[in-house]
Amino acid sequence: MEEEEQLRSFMFLMTYMLLKRRRDINNANTQRRNEIQRRIRHRQYFFQRQRRMLMMMIAGSIRSNIRTRPWTTTPSTDWWERVVMTEFQPSDWLDKFRMSRETFFYLCDKLRPRLARQDTSFRLALPVEKRVAVALWRLASNIEYRTISTLFGVGKSTVCRCVRDMCHAIVALLSSIYLRPPNEQELEDSAQLFLSHLGFPHCVAAIATLHTAIITPSNNASDYANPAGWLSVLSQVAVSGRGQFWDVCASFPGGTDPADILQNSSLWATAAEGGLSPALLPIFVGKPLRYVLLGEACYPLQTWLMKTYPEEKGRRASHAALTEPQRLFNRRITRALRVSEEALLRLRARWQCLSKRNDCGLDVVPTMILACCILHNMCESHGDAFKAGWQVEVVEAESPQPSHKQLLSTSMDQSHAEEVRQLFCDYFQQHNN
Repeated sequence: MEEEEQLRSFMFLMTYMLLKRRRDINNANTQRRNEIQRRIRHRQYFFQRQRRMLMMMIAGSIRSNIRTRPWTTTPSTDWWERVVMTEFQPSDWLDKFRMSRETFFYLCDKLRPRLARQDTSFRLALPVEKRVAVALWRLASNIEYRTISTLFGVGKSTVCRCVRDMCHAIVALLSSIYLRPPNEQELEDSAQLFLSHLGFPHCVAAIATLHTAIITPSNNASDYANPAGWLSVLSQVAVSGRGQFWDVCASFPGGTDPADILQNSSLWATAAEGGLSPALLPIFVGKPLRYVLLGEACYPLQTWLMKTYPEEKGRRASHAALTEPQRLFNRRITRALRVSEEALLRLRARWQCLSKRNDCGLDVVPTMILACCILHNMCESHGDAFKAGWQVEVVEAESPQPSHKQLLSTSMDQSHAEEVRQLFCDYFQQHNN
């Protein structure tokens, strides 16, 4: 018993000493980490101080008298004021800002009420022209904010603010000019263009979808996975016969059904109520009929929205083989839908923030898409040149736009819509040479 008691006392003493040793080691490690962190903060403070002193010395030093031509070696402040404003050629304006010099200054004048800032006692405000140039450079190239910051001699946060402010200003001030419902004359002109250039009569617009690649959002990321598997924001656009946008709905997750977007959009309500036809209905095949829109196979068939007949695929097709008039109708509508495909391709080629992965937040991307559509319409209306090389770059670099599942006959299809589609089949059969 006495030996057991001594052994128990010895074990207790050893346990205590081990616990005390462990506590001492933990305390020593904590003190060592705190000392290291203190030294790091101390060193960072002096590095930052030395950096500020070096920047002040550079800013106060005498500029070199050596003049070099490449823009990359031109001081940033001098680059904007001397190179861009005085030495840029018409091709330079088109390459860098995707518009002519005249259109650029027209845009600046239109946005001045929203973008002009007052000078303060601490700093001079950026001119409106420079703010617009910074934002357009970003939309056209989709390069990093840091690169644009160095190029224009402004802070990275200033670049971000310029992009955000300009996009909001464009939507607020220019939507009523360049993105609005068409009047009766514009409807008639668009119908003439669809007939003469695309071979489809009695049509005023084509509806299509646009997927814009985004970075992974913080919430509900799976909702943004489109049918091709990559993350995107989905937009719905209506394109006129001139290749310009009449209506744009942005901000939907890439996995959203296009039919749901259309059915809940203002375009659906306007078209269903006859808002895309004149008060006196035009005559088609001897009957008064509203103008129609053309849509992809993922949309429901309506009396005002035509789409292709479903093609038979495989032995288990749930519908009969197409007749020759139906196949002819499909060929004509597929040809006419090229107007929306080409308009979206020109849009993405001119403003490559829509063709490459956009690293802006979801609170900015929808406004950016709207702004780019408005800028597209403005440039097209002003007759600004479009370089084929931009289009080649986009086709080679971007991921193909996802194709949506064909929507077969459902309860969403409107009664009498099939009768209207048959009228077009009869028309094409009669005029097929």
